[in-house]
Amino acid sequence: MTSPIVARSELILGGQKSGKSRRAELLARDWLAVSPSHRAVLIATAQPWDEEMRERIARHQVDRAARVPGMTTVEEPLALAEKITQHSRPDTLLVVDCLTLWLTNCLMPVQQVYESNRPLAPVPLAQTAILLEAIAAAPGPVVLVGNEIGLGVIPMGAEVRAFVDALGTLNQNVARVCQRVTLMAAGLPLTLKDAG
Repeated sequence: MTSPIVARSELILGGQKSGKSRRAELLARDWLAVSPSHRAVLIATAQPWDEEMRERIARHQVDRAARVPGMTTVEEPLALAEKITQHSRPDTLLVVDCLTLWLTNCLMPVQQVYESNRPLAPVPLAQTAILLEAIAAAPGPVVLVGNEIGLGVIPMGAEVRAFVDALGTLNQNVARVCQRVTLMAAGLPLTLKDAG
């Protein structure tokens, strides 16, 4: 993959193992190489709810540290807009990985679902609006990673369909405010939007 130019804001979408996180890491690595005053911060939204997820997170941390040793990590499963506002500066590139897990955390707090067997709750429109405002107002570059899961058959189950719909709407809204939108497939980027 060739080194992409950093946009003011970029949404990177793709399926599982499509190369979307690697592209974000490549952008961070290249940003750090431009100047010794540059910083890169990963805002991680995953929560280690089970052993497999804990192992996955640990593996990602080791791999990421090897690929982008200068990037620091901030863990935030819910208050994403606040973390973008807090950490964004002109000399700092933010990587949000990922929007899909953030949406999952907002829609279905796992612990509460396990305890009460309750259905998905809708994401408040205000919460999405605050996120979009934070992305648009960020003084430094922001790279957001998310899954594109709406390319297959219509899923069985109302809750799964509701999640696919909610993620599709979130992706559209974030794409609207981002300067660049990239779709990853088999490690290859396809530019869907480049307003730079």
